[in-house]
Amino acid sequence: MIKVKNIEHFEFTQKPKAHILLIYTGGTLGMDLNEEGALVPCGFEQILNRVPVIKELQVNISVVSFSEPIDSSNVQVEHWQLLAGLVYEHYDHFDAFLILHGTDTMAYTASAMSFMLEGVNKPVIFTGAQLPIASPRSDATENLVTSLEIAADKKDGKPIITEVCIFFNHVLLRGNRSKKVESQHFDAFESENYPILAEAGISIDYQWSYLKPYAKDFIQYQSEMDTHIAVLKLFPGLNESTVAHTVLAESVKGIILESYGSGNVPQEPWFLDLLRESVKQGKIILNVSQCNGGRVMHGKYETSSELDKIGVVSGHDLTFEAATTKMMYVLARYPNTRDAKKCLRTPIRGEMN
Repeated sequence: MIKVKNIEHFEFTQKPKAHILLIYTGGTLGMDLNEEGALVPCGFEQILNRVPVIKELQVNISVVSFSEPIDSSNVQVEHWQLLAGLVYEHYDHFDAFLILHGTDTMAYTASAMSFMLEGVNKPVIFTGAQLPIASPRSDATENLVTSLEIAADKKDGKPIITEVCIFFNHVLLRGNRSKKVESQHFDAFESENYPILAEAGISIDYQWSYLKPYAKDFIQYQSEMDTHIAVLKLFPGLNESTVAHTVLAESVKGIILESYGSGNVPQEPWFLDLLRESVKQGKIILNVSQCNGGRVMHGKYETSSELDKIGVVSGHDLTFEAATTKMMYVLARYPNTRDAKKCLRTPIRGEMN
């Protein structure tokens, strides 16, 4: 069972712009040097010592941490459930939520939480760093401080950001439109199919026309995620036995098909027959493109024209991260295949056009 520490409260001002719950999961940002000079996870007090300017932001912060901080490569569905549950449990007591998370699976977690939490109308912002906060050249300070500023920002007394987002390297991105694309530079995330929500320079420049409008709260939390899914990534030379093993596996309910270009697949009869048989068995196949940008368009080319007839669902411009997490959410929520397919085709959290 994953455990969290008791909440710590840091009050820096009597009239805060916002009271923010910071959830620390682990990751590169929250690392400092121990007495032997090795990098180890540190607590929020050590982060404050490294970034004292946080005290000047006119916000009060409460902190809850995983009892054992983890590398984000070890994140599983139970971590998503814990994080979403913490936001849901404390939703009425805080103005915003900031989650410190490792970068490797941040886009998956942000996507999952966007589906698990319906009706969010407060900032739920993920951030992290490519270098530990103890490093002289770390990007942690910029990411952390600006995330807190954005989380606290309001217009006419209402929060500007009303959804799950990722802030990284000067830009705010919709969480379920984000993808990690870089491991060696600071611009680790991009959102190819949806514009940035804000850019931080001398001031924070919000892209108002792309922000989710504020609406009355009606937050709902779905904890269940069905992980009985498989991924079939196409490549030249993919053989029949491998495809059959994937799409006909008894335990699999949903399949993410990573196709070429705008949704194109091989036209070999054996390949199409296996997809057809999989759908007949009641499995759901969701077609997303291997390309970071663009979208699936069934029928644009002959090599995708048969998919609609077979019953394959077009994922339009979903990222792979959003496709996998939405499939888990849909399979858990809709036992009826027709309802599940309808939800997959429909934008429900701004995850697709």
